[in-house]
Formats: sequence, structure tokens, C-alpha cells
Amino acid sequence: MNTLALSPDAQALLFTEARTANAFTDEPVSDEQVAAIYELIKFGPTAMNTQPLRIVLVRQGEGRERLLKHMSDGNRDKTATAPLVAILAADTDFHEHLPTTFPHFPGARDMFAGDAAGREQMARFNATLQAGYFLVGVRAAGLAAGPMTGFDADGIDQEFFADGTLKTLIVVNLGRPAENAWFDRLPRLALDEVVREA
Repeated sequence: MNTLALSPDAQALLFTEARTANAFTDEPVSDEQVAAIYELIKFGPTAMNTQPLRIVLVRQGEGRERLLKHMSDGNRDKTATAPLVAILAADTDFHEHLPTTFPHFPGARDMFAGDAAGREQMARFNATLQAGYFLVGVRAAGLAAGPMTGFDADGIDQEFFADGTLKTLIVVNLGRPAENAWFDRLPRLALDEVVREA
């Protein structure tokens, strides 16, 4: 009996056979694919429906050169050649959208307005949740993702987010995986190493 609602093919596409890609073909990622990914992942839950994830798409050209100088040595070459790169950032001014996204609580915006540190913590946590949804959404589009944290986050923030409200979390290479795009799959912890009852 299948205890999951997802078909085995969907489980393989999203999880069991999906891998982090380190090399991509030169096939472009279209605006329509990006839109389809966002239209799927926007429904993932966040605390108070804050939705603080912001996505900056970096295609080839001047923007890519500006990004590459902030990537670590081990990530620079694959970022240079990926068809599309996404900078995933947390919007610390997410509270400005709460009258729209959390309308049943009229005081939500004001609750966060004077608490910059609390807003940043809330933004980073919930945008990181959304980053996970984004990676699964990329897989749902039949693409591969190569998420990276090896970069100078302050440098990227200064380069792309000069007003200081967005904070870089993850840089993700996107596209169709090239031949031999994968490292060997690493071991996963067993159920009894992770799950227990209180």
C-alpha cells in the first residue's frame, strides 16, 4: 500500500531520484518556467503569511559578472556557466505587505514596524523555508537546482541590494543537468536517528 499521496514518479522527481546539479547544459531557462515555479511555490506556508522571500534572476552578462566576484572559488566556475542563477534573499521590510497578506489582523504591520532585529529574524527564517519550497519547485518544473552558500553575502547585498532591506540567503544555479552533473549521493540518516516520540 502506498502511504503517500504522491505517485512514485512524482516522489522520484521531487525527492528520491532528484539531485543537486553541479553542471548544466546550455539550454535556457525561460521566463515561463520561472513563473510556473513561483506560481506553485507561493502557496507554501510562512508564519503570519509573511512571504519574505525575494528572488533576483541573474542571466548571462553584466549582472552575472557582478555576482561572480562574490562567489567562492569552488562555486565560481559553475555559476559562470549555469543558464540561470537566482539570488534568494529575505526582505526585512516584509511587514509593509502585511495589510495585504494578513488582512484579518489590522495591527500586524505596526507590530513589526519598530523592531528591526525581530523583523530580520522573522524574514530570514521564513524566507529560508520558502527557499526550500523554491528548490522543490525547480524540480517540479523538470529542472535541476544547485543551491550554494559559498559566497560573500555582504558583498552580494552591497552589489545588488544597496538599500539594505534585502539579505542574501542562498544562490541557486538552475537548468537542465549536464552529463555527469552529480556527485555520488551521500548517506541519509535513518528514521530512528531523527524521529522520536515525547
